[in-house]
Amino acid sequence: MKERKKELMWSHIYWLGMLGDAGSYTAAAQRLGVSKGAVSLRIAELEQVSGVALVQRTTRSVRLTDAGRSLVANTRQAFQLIEQGFDSIRDLAQVPRGAVRVTAPVALGRQKIIPLIAGFLQACPEVRIEIELSDHLSSLAQEGHDLAIRHTSSVPETHVAWLLRPSKTLLTATPAYLNRHGTPKTPNDLATHNCLYYLRSAASPAWSFAPVKRESERYSVAIKGNFCANNSEALRELVMADQGIALLPDFTAQADVDAGRLRLLLPGWKPVGVFGDAIYAIRPYSAYVPRAVRAFVAYLKAELGVEVRKQD
Repeated sequence: MKERKKELMWSHIYWLGMLGDAGSYTAAAQRLGVSKGAVSLRIAELEQVSGVALVQRTTRSVRLTDAGRSLVANTRQAFQLIEQGFDSIRDLAQVPRGAVRVTAPVALGRQKIIPLIAGFLQACPEVRIEIELSDHLSSLAQEGHDLAIRHTSSVPETHVAWLLRPSKTLLTATPAYLNRHGTPKTPNDLATHNCLYYLRSAASPAWSFAPVKRESERYSVAIKGNFCANNSEALRELVMADQGIALLPDFTAQADVDAGRLRLLLPGWKPVGVFGDAIYAIRPYSAYVPRAVRAFVAYLKAELGVEVRKQD
């Protein structure tokens, strides 16, 4: 292969890597902002010049051959360095610009992140926010996201994490439910109540608590109830309909508690393990973080921090 011919293939190799990450020509084309036919043509040209098959095509998806994976693996770091170098030059401009691709859980995103987007876009009009609300925890790199908003107690060591705000889990019920069924005084009393719980894979649901004054201790209580869901908004709806007791994250329940529509139960006990202790913005570790991403994280920290201080 002539050197000039190889030089013409650099962008083709980059597109091959995008295709491998995306898993389909359609998804790769969307990420690159080109047509599906353009991606297919580039890959065909690359295979013709290299003389080997780089992609295995099926009726539903595509995957890279061993040769394709080897080529992408050997060049990925170089393309990342080129991208970081170019982005750092663009970042010399004072105004944040470009797309920030974000993923967030459905309830957290709807309740706490989406309401802040308009204010951020007004402050940074040259930034475009692309947000995907999903309770499926996907790979940030594989899905092409710049940032993930997570409600968790820990973050992967391979990721950079910015603490946006602490979070509490609240044990709640409506006054009407408690008037009919009584107020639990200890965690063991929950066994006689209709407990609306977050859906997990475990067949036998249980809630764990720690005494506020001895948080190293743990007590597990088997619970039962006639409703469960993998979404805190759905649980809140049933609680507000006087159907039972539920553990809810503070960002879902705090406004109803403050208004007296929900009551906090077992004040001497801290729920453990159902929801996270904090809300983080995370991304895979890299030496360079785009200015638009940094600006968005700083905005979220400031706005959510004000919210927590108001609650305190």
